[in-house]
Amino acid sequence: MADIFRKLAAVVLVAGLTFAGASVLSAQSQDSSEVVGTVVQFSSEKTSVDVTIGADTPAVRDFLSMLPLTIDFKEYAGREKIGYLPRKLKLEDTPGSDPEDGDLIYFVPWGNLGFYYNASGTAFSKQTPHIGKYDASAEELKKLEGSVTIDVVR
Repeated sequence: MADIFRKLAAVVLVAGLTFAGASVLSAQSQDSSEVVGTVVQFSSEKTSVDVTIGADTPAVRDFLSMLPLTIDFKEYAGREKIGYLPRKLKLEDTPGSDPEDGDLIYFVPWGNLGFYYNASGTAFSKQTPHIGKYDASAEELKKLEGSVTIDVVR
């Protein structure tokens, strides 16, 4: 009789763990789909720039967890607009990227975000994880200066 109870307990335990595992996987998939496609708006006094999140990475999740946030942006080297985050992002297994015009990246060594508009000559680097894509014109991006508020809009 005790043997039957042990077998029954084992079956119930396995079934419970299987169900719990499926629930965790489902929750992770759902979380991933909620991150990808998220639109983050960067707003200054003169303009706003929308960024669409394209990948679910530890760096992106950490960035989103900081919002809403206000930081200063400035022109840098005729290639990008940059703004320094209040702390470095958690990277874990976040891949690097090959920045292109229209990319918002995170520059690991300095802890800043960068809106690339002249990425010619840049190459793949583990130091530039991709955060998202922006759809602003060059003129709109020029106006993104000084105090910029960053928040999720959808």
